[in-house]
Amino acid sequence: MDILKNYQKLEAPASIITRDIATLEAGCDNVYEAISIIAKRSNQVGTALKQELDQKLQEFASVTDSLEEIFENREQIEISKMYERMPKPSALAMEEFILGKVYFRRPDTPLPSELKEA
Repeated sequence: MDILKNYQKLEAPASIITRDIATLEAGCDNVYEAISIIAKRSNQVGTALKQELDQKLQEFASVTDSLEEIFENREQIEISKMYERMPKPSALAMEEFILGKVYFRRPDTPLPSELKEA
């Protein structure tokens, strides 16, 4: 499960850009609800990317903490730089929301399977 490859396909901006409120309202009825959904998705994306980075860097972890044995590992530095160059999780979440790739539902509305049973 390589999350990084999925997010590299998104063309999210690396820096902050101005968004039109109408594009956010198109995803759901309320701007504040849209921002809340994007914020929650951003937390999920950030956590997933952090876990993936930690797994990749775990390969380079040394068992001993001796200063003599710690050295610069070129691969480790390249992996870290790759993650640093990525767009921020909030930009990725915003792009997913605008493209309609974020699933959300209101807790007070029943699931489609619950409607069939009733």
